[in-house]
Amino acid sequence: MPLVIKKYSNRRLYDTEESRYITLDELTERIRAGADVRVVDAKTGDDLTQATLTQVILEGPAAKLLPVPLLTQLVRMQDDALGEFFGRYVSATLELYLTAKQGAQAVSPYFPFATMPFSAGNALARLFTQQPGSWDVAPPPPPPPPARREPEPSAPSEDFASLRRELDELKRSLEKKPRRR
Repeated sequence: MPLVIKKYSNRRLYDTEESRYITLDELTERIRAGADVRVVDAKTGDDLTQATLTQVILEGPAAKLLPVPLLTQLVRMQDDALGEFFGRYVSATLELYLTAKQGAQAVSPYFPFATMPFSAGNALARLFTQQPGSWDVAPPPPPPPPARREPEPSAPSEDFASLRRELDELKRSLEKKPRRR
């Protein structure tokens, strides 16, 4: 059963479970910890969960990833177009990201650096750096899952040895170059 939070007209949030007022930051931490919440208007009982969760996202660090031209474009869009944009493109992009992340995690035992590009900040930054004219293009289909095959017993050690050689070569080439200040 979700935690019920009452929102008053003065924007204060009241936790009905603990019988006390909480801040938006406290609500955010509870959600991150796994709590399901339902935010209701204290006077009318209207469901304000969606608007409150949007506020949490847009007032958090992720808001800095949204460039001003994108925000301007979103404000100028009609409600139908805006709904289609979020419903279609953002959902598809997030699904594509999660599929790629799962694929990278599957190969990470053999290639430890496979998951590095998947920090949330980098992914969202890549998502929102598209040019405005490219938003009406359907996202590409997700990549097929990686083929499952059992590695040969000697393959991992050969791969590590190859990676070690490449790393040593890279170190040597960096040591040869003068540093700029």
